[in-house]
Amino acid sequence: MEKNFDGWNIVKKQTNSGLQRLYTVREIWWCRIGVNIGTEQDGKGGLFLRPAIILHGFGSDACLVVPLTTSAREHPLRVPVGIVDEYPARANISQMRVIDTRRLVEKVGFLEKELFVKLRKAVKGLL
Repeated sequence: MEKNFDGWNIVKKQTNSGLQRLYTVREIWWCRIGVNIGTEQDGKGGLFLRPAIILHGFGSDACLVVPLTTSAREHPLRVPVGIVDEYPARANISQMRVIDTRRLVEKVGFLEKELFVKLRKAVKGLL
């Protein structure tokens, strides 16, 4: 499958000139993940978006996120997090990363507290 690196570069430049976003841990946001290399998870559509859960904050300009997937494939590194935007979702903890808050586009909602605790335990188990 051909990746649209040129299209992502245009969106990335626009994202870089945007404003920082206020966020809270446990929130789910549409995030400009972009086009990445090899098996790294990509965003979709014209803005290269993917929903992600904010796992940890690093001040006003950066946070640790876990991208979500709608893939039903069972795997220890894919933690079920319930329904997100009408689809069953799983947190793909193998793809977690630190992002600049300018990548955050639109807040979807909050992850339930008990699911967030389960997600954090899975992440700690990875380390």
